[in-house]
Amino acid sequence: MPQQRRSLLPNCSARSLTCMDRPLVIGTRPGILAQAQAELVVQAIKQRWPLTECQICTITTSGDIDQRTALWALRARPDQQGFFTSQLERALAAGQIDCAVHSLKDLPTRQADGLVIAAILDRLYPEDCLVCNLAIAGLEDLPAGSRIGTSSLRRAVQATSIRPDLQVVPLRGNVQTRLAKLDAGLTDAILLARAGLERIGLAKRIAAILEPRHFIPAPGQGALAVQVRAADKEVLELTSALDQPEVRVLVEAERQVLVATGCGCHAPLGAFAEVVSGQVRIHGFMADPQGTRVIRSQIAGMLEDASSLASQLANRLLEGLA
Repeated sequence: MPQQRRSLLPNCSARSLTCMDRPLVIGTRPGILAQAQAELVVQAIKQRWPLTECQICTITTSGDIDQRTALWALRARPDQQGFFTSQLERALAAGQIDCAVHSLKDLPTRQADGLVIAAILDRLYPEDCLVCNLAIAGLEDLPAGSRIGTSSLRRAVQATSIRPDLQVVPLRGNVQTRLAKLDAGLTDAILLARAGLERIGLAKRIAAILEPRHFIPAPGQGALAVQVRAADKEVLELTSALDQPEVRVLVEAERQVLVATGCGCHAPLGAFAEVVSGQVRIHGFMADPQGTRVIRSQIAGMLEDASSLASQLANRLLEGLA
């Protein structure tokens, strides 16, 4: 039998799975959600290559360490770009892991040198959702002056554009921590990505799903990305077989809106692409840093023109704020 390679990182859990002659080492962040997302990748690999062996290795990122600073403040700092991904990318580039699993919305649009996104897995839930302990249908039904918890400037601006009376409470921590703060009465409601709650079996906590054509999610929200070294042909071939081309076209169009606006991950900006009657339709949202001016627009056209359409939409958003 081939000798198994030991992980170079701590907190690795081996599970018997691949067609490779050694274990595939998969890097991910700590926390229940990140581990669940890595398991989705393992399951996808197992469906194709039941004998492949994988090791899931936990790597703590800057965003996991700093649980106090609001996300919009972190994203505004040049030294904190990729604060949920950079440590994973460094381990990948150094050969300490074979691939990294990211929430695509956290991954900067500019790829680190020598790394590529080999696969984007299917996304079922791109939407944001509202979580509270009231029976309501949406933001409009919250009591006047409600405190709403989020550390996403995009979510905060969109929520207050719909309900100017809402009080935004900066909220950090993993999903369970945020839910605990809600249950402790520190906030009246919280805004979260639906995909995260679905993946860890907490969909029952969702009070309302926010329509993504109106409450526009982050580019790539709900999608998982598998990142590998471009030169590692064996791992690239194995993981690229998991890619969902239809999903990739849509999320790359969303991320192109980010690229074309030049806003990076720190701006209050959202993009959501979908296929409607055989065409791609991209919805966009952008605001000034203070959230005082909000622009929404959309564009539609041929699917093969998705990238150029995204750039056109970005120009419309920029012109609306000029």
